[in-house]
Amino acid sequence: MAVIFTSTIKLDENDKWFIELRDMTDSGEEPRVEICFDLDEYETKIEEMGADYGGHIDEVKWQKDDNVPPHVLDEIRLKMAEQRAKIEEELGEPITPVAEKKEEE
Repeated sequence: MAVIFTSTIKLDENDKWFIELRDMTDSGEEPRVEICFDLDEYETKIEEMGADYGGHIDEVKWQKDDNVPPHVLDEIRLKMAEQRAKIEEELGEPITPVAEKKEEE
């Protein structure tokens, strides 16, 4: 069984962004849904949800509602990049694979 979550970026009535985190794993039950108002909360919630599957998540599908403007996506990407850099600095190694350029012969 593949463990798949969706993360949907949405706007509230005040145009403040939040992320709806949904467990799409087919368990025969209603999907578990968590609302995250910042990336620290998102990190905590996705770890808690992943713990239900032994910490293993196969895929996170990112989506956005139609009313989410590009500058909100840019803000979230920037914050995620900062978070990633912080984690990599603490670990002393990359947390995601990076494509290496092949040397030309």
